[in-house]
Amino acid sequence: MTADEPADDDPDEERLTYAETGVDIDESEAATMALIGAAGEFEGDYAGLVDIGEQYLALATDGVGTKLLVAEAVDDYSTIGIDCMAMNVNDLVATGVEPVAFVDYLAVETPDEATSEEIGAGLREGAQRAGVALVGGETAVMPDVIKGLDIAGTCAGLAPKDGVFPGEAEAGDAIVGWPSSGIHSNGLTLAREAVTRDHEYTDPFPPAPDRTIAEELLTPTRIYTDVLETLRAHETHAAAHVTGGGWTNLTRMGEKRYEITDPFEAQPVFEFVQEAGNVDDEEMHRTFNMGTGFVAALPETDAEAVVEDSEDARIVGEVTEGEEAVAIRGLELTE
Repeated sequence: MTADEPADDDPDEERLTYAETGVDIDESEAATMALIGAAGEFEGDYAGLVDIGEQYLALATDGVGTKLLVAEAVDDYSTIGIDCMAMNVNDLVATGVEPVAFVDYLAVETPDEATSEEIGAGLREGAQRAGVALVGGETAVMPDVIKGLDIAGTCAGLAPKDGVFPGEAEAGDAIVGWPSSGIHSNGLTLAREAVTRDHEYTDPFPPAPDRTIAEELLTPTRIYTDVLETLRAHETHAAAHVTGGGWTNLTRMGEKRYEITDPFEAQPVFEFVQEAGNVDDEEMHRTFNMGTGFVAALPETDAEAVVEDSEDARIVGEVTEGEEAVAIRGLELTE
């Protein structure tokens, strides 16, 4: 079986869903929108924009989520800082904004110098990959609030007003995609529940036994700042960072139909999670990036130029009129 094929029906094994493991995407989105409404400021799909004259100042904030629990289980926090950086800068790139500076917030139950050093090294590596300034941060010791630790960050970026993507894909646009590096930093609640049914994190990862399951799950999120220049140089209508909600994230580019005809192949980690948790295809595509981590919608000629200018991009589908949905691998995904 591959990650693109249905999980086998096994009456003796419970079929996992993201909601059943504790994360309901619809409820999460509703809570987020309620918070945004209370704040009353302008909020784009991926970042908040502040008018500062000839430019926009953009701000994005995010964390690593329950990927931290995998790191905690094997006491390896070396890549967590990269994830924290990636989840923030990629949101700015999806808006058409150049990330410039990042600040982190580490909350801990008990301070530990070695762990902080590992996280800091990852943040520095992430900042180097993203091309941003790491301008310090804050560590809070809160034993009555935090169990273990949590890390989040905020990234600031700048864009000329004509540099921000309109945010609305148009019918007839081609969809350009870039591959992910693996599971990234979303859906780990489902992935953890699935793989620990019959495995330990320290077990060899079956498709690559020289690596452990934890090492595969902790593969850091790819940073997509390298695609921004070429997207800005062409008529990019909208872009999407494929994160929580999986492929339904594409609907954030507008109420259109997204026909995905040539997605990147899902890495072996997705097949492993699907088999281990008896997860069906739709749930996999509604939770994970399934091999494609970032997409953009452009007129066909511009899309072809972007592919020509990019090392590993390709046209993965097209935007059409019709009821809002994402069609991929025989599935019809709606929010």
